[in-house]
Amino acid sequence: MKLRNTATRWGGVSQLLHWMVVALILTTGVMGLLMGDMRNSPTKIEIYALHKSLGLTILALAALRLVWRAGAGAPLPPPGTPRWQHRAAATSHWLLYGLLFALPLSGWTFNSAAGYPLQWFKLVNLPALTARDADLRQLAGNVHEWLFWLLVVVALLHAAAALYHHLILRDDTLARMLPRGWLRAGASSTRTQD
Repeated sequence: MKLRNTATRWGGVSQLLHWMVVALILTTGVMGLLMGDMRNSPTKIEIYALHKSLGLTILALAALRLVWRAGAGAPLPPPGTPRWQHRAAATSHWLLYGLLFALPLSGWTFNSAAGYPLQWFKLVNLPALTARDADLRQLAGNVHEWLFWLLVVVALLHAAAALYHHLILRDDTLARMLPRGWLRAGASSTRTQD
């Protein structure tokens, strides 16, 4: 497997970063939905701390992804992709990147405005982004929740588009974000070499 992206496939580094972020989003999303209804306990505090640490990890991986993409580029659209689809895909990708930054930063702001300490896996203490402020805490909490639901919608559209390309258009859009051989491109796709 090539580490760098080519004109026809995402490389190993891009694939790894993509699927790590997907797994972390699913994990933190489920935690976020469940932890608010938990009774106050040491377990709830530990889950909140883990949710925050994973959110900070998503933020760091999003920054790493942007740096890597700037250096490694991105594959070209599959042959025959209409311009509107290419633009829609680019828009959704950049919206997802923006949400990968905005969601953790809104959570960090909420945590800071609430006056809670913030640690990354009990290894690193992070500074508050703002002073304690009840109004900002409420606003940041609401924004964090709205951004989460926006991320859910955009991610589902992103996944649906990948499945549409694979199952209906039968091109290699989905297959090229997976290690070679994990998923065969559609029967009508044009085979290209790296």
